[in-house]
Amino acid sequence: MSVGRGRRELDGRTVMVTGASSGIGAAAARLFAARGANVVLMARREERLRELAASITAGGGTASVAPGDVTVSADVERAVSTAVDTFGSLDAAFNNAGWGTVAVPLHELDDDVYDRIMDVNVRGVWNCLRHQIPVMLAQGRGGAIVNTCSTAGQFATGAVAPYVAAKHAVLGLTRAAAAEYGDRDIRVNALMVGITRTELIEQALQEMPGLEEAAVTRAVQKRLAEPEEIARVAVWLCGPEASFMTGAGVPVDGGCSAV
Repeated sequence: MSVGRGRRELDGRTVMVTGASSGIGAAAARLFAARGANVVLMARREERLRELAASITAGGGTASVAPGDVTVSADVERAVSTAVDTFGSLDAAFNNAGWGTVAVPLHELDDDVYDRIMDVNVRGVWNCLRHQIPVMLAQGRGGAIVNTCSTAGQFATGAVAPYVAAKHAVLGLTRAAAAEYGDRDIRVNALMVGITRTELIEQALQEMPGLEEAAVTRAVQKRLAEPEEIARVAVWLCGPEASFMTGAGVPVDGGCSAV
């Protein structure tokens, strides 16, 4: 099906998506384009981004590629500039890039793993907010930002300890930004994502037999999410139908946080 069919509530808007080379980010980029948005794709794997952009364009959508690492401020600034220079605005952002690893007891964890987890998950969101918000303020018509958090932003999920800490920080940044910029019509929300069939998770499932069963034990819906299921909520939060939502940690977790 062509991306040009169906609802087009994001026509004329420009959306930046990080972590767009696979998983939730790629699924969201396709859906944003299907809803009429100009999409700016950011991730480290340029070839993957170009393949995704070509697929979106072939389906009738509009996409531009901005390769880079969210932990590098200049890379994020370049991606924001790509949005403005190519499409004339930045109206929404899905700050989805993140990284984790298999659980290791806290006292056995190496410093470099801690540093990478905090850099990608916390500094990455921080860099995005710092460069996206000034553009939205200057445009004078507000904007919408969604940060990918996790159920680990609410409770210890069994994930490695720095990941739990990092996702708590993402929720904190989300709420602080929502409070600071709400009077200028910039909405900032977080997705509290349950375990999802992304590239990282599929790798972990192969390395740790029994992980899938353990991961869904607490959930009401005893399965992993598909990337598209998370993407649909991100797109909705960036659109006009979520106009009175800000500062929220929205659970998309199969009921994991409900019990």
